Amino acid sequence: MPVDKSRSLRIGLFRENLRIAIRAIKSNKVRAILTICIIAFGIMALVGILTAIDAIKSSLTNQFTMMGANSFTITSRGMNIQVGNDRTRTKNFSRISYREATEFKSRFNEPAWVSVSYVATGMATVKYGSKETHPNIRLTGVDENYLSVSGYDVDKGRNFSIEEIQMYRRSVLLGSELANELFPGDFDPIGKEVSVAGLKLTVEGVLKPKGSGIGNPDRACFMPVTAARQYFSYPNMNFNITVMPFKSLNLDILAGEAEGIFRVVRNLDPRDESDFNISKSDNIVAMLLKNIKFVTLAATIIGIITLFGAAVGLMNIMLVSVSERTREIGVRKAIGAKPDTIKYQFLFESILIGQFGGIFGIILGILIGNIVSSLLKSSFVVPWVWVTMGIIVCFIVGVVSGYAPAVKAANIDPIEALRYE
Repeated sequence: MPVDKSRSLRIGLFRENLRIAIRAIKSNKVRAILTICIIAFGIMALVGILTAIDAIKSSLTNQFTMMGANSFTITSRGMNIQVGNDRTRTKNFSRISYREATEFKSRFNEPAWVSVSYVATGMATVKYGSKETHPNIRLTGVDENYLSVSGYDVDKGRNFSIEEIQMYRRSVLLGSELANELFPGDFDPIGKEVSVAGLKLTVEGVLKPKGSGIGNPDRACFMPVTAARQYFSYPNMNFNITVMPFKSLNLDILAGEAEGIFRVVRNLDPRDESDFNISKSDNIVAMLLKNIKFVTLAATIIGIITLFGAAVGLMNIMLVSVSERTREIGVRKAIGAKPDTIKYQFLFESILIGQFGGIFGIILGILIGNIVSSLLKSSFVVPWVWVTMGIIVCFIVGVVSGYAPAVKAANIDPIEALRYE
């Protein structure tokens, strides 16, 4: 029974402190709202940027998954780019020619799709009738296996056939967004003739949407690689070879087999190092995600600095509150309130302001972060770890900022407090 009575007293004291804290916040609305906004801004910056980063990570992962998570690409080493601290380019090696790419495709007999492709131009204009795009369309020369290894699906029409590739057929496949721009409404583009960079091509198919991503894949168009070589040739043309197994296999073993075959194609001596790169799609996304950690660190530092300023502001408001309520503190002590009771009342007020700021900041941060997610056409993201961390940090800010004013209030002499004007 005494235990139950003590518990009831603690619950009653908690409710009373909460009621007094809410009443004190209401009596100083302007100052409380300003402090809540400062805390909310810090948490919003932290949660918002980190939510956006999670959305970017999700978008990158989805894009590379659609490109074929279990695939690898053979490229010229001289064409590699340095990302962060990963340096792979040491000198310019010879580019991969069409002859080498097709010879590798004929020699590689493993159960996998092998695709040969190259970017014919990245500044093409596509026209149909009075409709015309901006000169920023990427035209890629591809073979019959390209859609399989790059994660595209045909929505209308069909893919290129082997015969069309061999016969240099002037055909084109359009990305979904590009097709909708040129052929609005229910107009069927299949069989229609469009002008791509001044070349007349027949539309054989329209691809399903992939969403926004690297190079905006829904605004790209593709033509047979043989015809692209003929009409869009330039010096030192460089071809890419993409390999994707029919079934889930050990990619390292398959990549090792591909390296051995391509070394033979390149006529390399056993003592020579490979003058080409084999890049797995999951390695590329891992490298990009690794470099995003610096953005995460910057966001965390910005949030901490803002929260530090909010903590100083909250402490100042609590000290002012103690000074303004000195007479009230004296009355409470005169009627029997203990110093600990006074201290916990002010701590409750500080913690409550911190939690209000944290909740508003988390809501705003998630909304702002998911605006980025919607622009990337990614799924709705809630960074639960950072939401929890935000609540904990705001609790700590409330305790740290309110402790000194609360101790000051608890130590006020009741006689002097009653005489305070």
